[in-house]
Amino acid sequence: MSWDIFIQQFPAGASRVAEIPDTFIAPPIGRRNDVIARIRSVLPQADFSDPAWGVLRGSDYVIEIGTGDDEMLYGITLHVRGSDEVLPYIESILRELNLRGIDSWTGEFFDPASAPQSLARWRSYIEDEV
Repeated sequence: MSWDIFIQQFPAGASRVAEIPDTFIAPPIGRRNDVIARIRSVLPQADFSDPAWGVLRGSDYVIEIGTGDDEMLYGITLHVRGSDEVLPYIESILRELNLRGIDSWTGEFFDPASAPQSLARWRSYIEDEV
């Protein structure tokens, strides 16, 4: 189990997930190879030997970057595990792609200010499950 961030293009005017219209259909974010190149421009250490499933590993964190098998991407999922050291990398990806993501634990847009608490809640849940 991971703490997940679901990235795609969301309506610019939506400040909360509840403000996304039910009829909203996300436009593509780009061709997979182009998106991977942009991610690698800010995270050159990311391993995309499998373009559908990139991995960024640190001493106490991992981000698995799910891009899928399609040439045109409509979304990316970050499967995150580990310490708060991972948070700047998530911010870097979002900033480089000029996209937003939904935090799977808050159900709201990823917010760097509340992300440490959300990640801590996930870690607490995992520890309780073990």
